[in-house]
Amino acid sequence: MTEILERVGFEGRIPPATRAVEHPAWPVLKGAVERIRPWQSKDGSIDLAAEGAPAREEAVHAVETVVTAVGELSALLPHDAEYHRALAADLRAWADGGFGVPDFLDSLLAFQPAADRRDGLQHLVVFPMYTQNGNPDRNLEAVVLRMVWPEWLAELERTRYDNPLFCGITFEDFTAGYDTNSAVLFPETIAVREAPERFSWGGIFCDREAARFRRVTEAAVGILGIELPEDVAAMVHDQKRCEEAFVLWDMVHDRTHSHGDLPFDPFMIKQRQPFWMYGLEELRCDLTAFREAVKLAGEGVPQARDVQYAILFDRMFRFPVTGERVRNYDGLGGQLLFAYLHKHDVLRWTDNTLRVDWERAPQVTNQLCAEIEKLYRDGIDRPKLVHWFAGYELVSGYLAPHPGSRWAKGPDALDLGLPPRKLVDDVLPDEFPLSMFYEALSKKLKNVIASTRGITRESEERIAA
Repeated sequence: MTEILERVGFEGRIPPATRAVEHPAWPVLKGAVERIRPWQSKDGSIDLAAEGAPAREEAVHAVETVVTAVGELSALLPHDAEYHRALAADLRAWADGGFGVPDFLDSLLAFQPAADRRDGLQHLVVFPMYTQNGNPDRNLEAVVLRMVWPEWLAELERTRYDNPLFCGITFEDFTAGYDTNSAVLFPETIAVREAPERFSWGGIFCDREAARFRRVTEAAVGILGIELPEDVAAMVHDQKRCEEAFVLWDMVHDRTHSHGDLPFDPFMIKQRQPFWMYGLEELRCDLTAFREAVKLAGEGVPQARDVQYAILFDRMFRFPVTGERVRNYDGLGGQLLFAYLHKHDVLRWTDNTLRVDWERAPQVTNQLCAEIEKLYRDGIDRPKLVHWFAGYELVSGYLAPHPGSRWAKGPDALDLGLPPRKLVDDVLPDEFPLSMFYEALSKKLKNVIASTRGITRESEERIAA
């Protein structure tokens, strides 16, 4: 396997000379979409009678400009021809229907990027959608992207980590909804009349993930005085290596949501539960990817060691201090990982320097993964509310709850006559506040994290040049 999985990078890509973003139709399309976006309401509709709204003819003309530009660009992307035809039909139907709430189900069903994951394959994607961790409104967006599917990754997916719906992708260019913190392209964000029976793909922009990781990690390492092993320091300064680490991490993480000893209601089924349960689920998926990376590193897979450090640093340094403190479950998972490693003496904050026991870090991180997996395994035999309390006990064993928490006082402090979903109202918005360490780190990383908004590989390369 080692021979097959040698670091081959992203060689074999479709030649960059055919880049859609270099075609004259792309800036025309992008400009038309940006003209339409401010006219749209939160649900994606356009109220033509509202103050500042366009005349109907102006809105129709802008949509036709998008349709024409898509047609011109489609010649470069024959694999997307069916999708682009359906897209044109959906755009015109939206205009013909008076610009009500958009319905792009037909074009969504026609777009099947996971069916052909050739490395470097371009896609032009246009949908009314919200961008997760970005724009919450269903505005029209346009993005040109490329698949990231090198042979070593395809081989791992075929033989170890079956995930036929996963798409590793990178940005070529995008409209304003992606000039944000969003690093995903998910079909469930798209405006449709009804949700499909099942979604058939999901994309992660590994170039944004990698660039953001590098900038924040470099700043955190400097602030905390961490002495990095030579190969880890080299990885943090290498965008290509980080992209490879993230695409492998994300592929294993993504499939883990449906693998393992899951309680009856897995994370991916819509439900109302305390946010620490979502935090534990996301951390479980990351730590499963970490554990698999430890195994793969032992087998000589070059990207595997990088995955371990990407997970540790992103989880400990970026996640806890990114975003608001309201039900921040990703931040909670990062806090828990740091506290666990600190309690087990893998991390020591002494003399304003963070020291890491690099030898023990894999073993102790896998130990936390095992504790969360035991929680899940035991949860199959528990009522929902008992399982939530067990999750709370695990987290609060390492993180101090807010002094005013009712959940911290135990079942007697709650009205157990209410259904479990109602008891979620008793969860504080910031049930597990930041420690003093993270409060200080947050202030020092605040501007660095803000600077990663809209970041991509190309934007980092321009800054470096």
